[in-house]
Amino acid sequence: MFSGAVVVGVDGGADSVRALEWAAEYAPSIGAPLVALTVYEPATMAGPYAMAGWEDPAELEKAARATLTDTVERALGAGAEVDLLVQRGQPADALITASDEAKAIVVGSRGRGGFTGLLLGSVSQQVIAHARCPVVVLPRETGADC
Repeated sequence: MFSGAVVVGVDGGADSVRALEWAAEYAPSIGAPLVALTVYEPATMAGPYAMAGWEDPAELEKAARATLTDTVERALGAGAEVDLLVQRGQPADALITASDEAKAIVVGSRGRGGFTGLLLGSVSQQVIAHARCPVVVLPRETGADC
């Protein structure tokens, strides 16, 4: 599923769009498939899909899939060559597990959590600390070419 892929963590935010755009250019340059991964957490009712039918796990998964599809289309357009994957669990754990087989993990610098004063989102921090492949963290905005 993740073997040799560039895996992008997607939560529907603007940073996810930037991460997808960057990864869509990078993956072909290293001959890797592109995988967009979103993760929902029904047990805690936390995360970007918490209010979207949280009482029903099937509805929560449906909302997560819709957000993933919409975010990928905003970033890359319809028909982009990217595998879409929705998983249940903790976002950082899913990305760290993906790092066992992935060539790279790409995430935005900040997620959709409420701690806006942090320099780096908690998922990004955990992935950087524990991933077993290279991790690319895209800044919120870019000025000149990085």
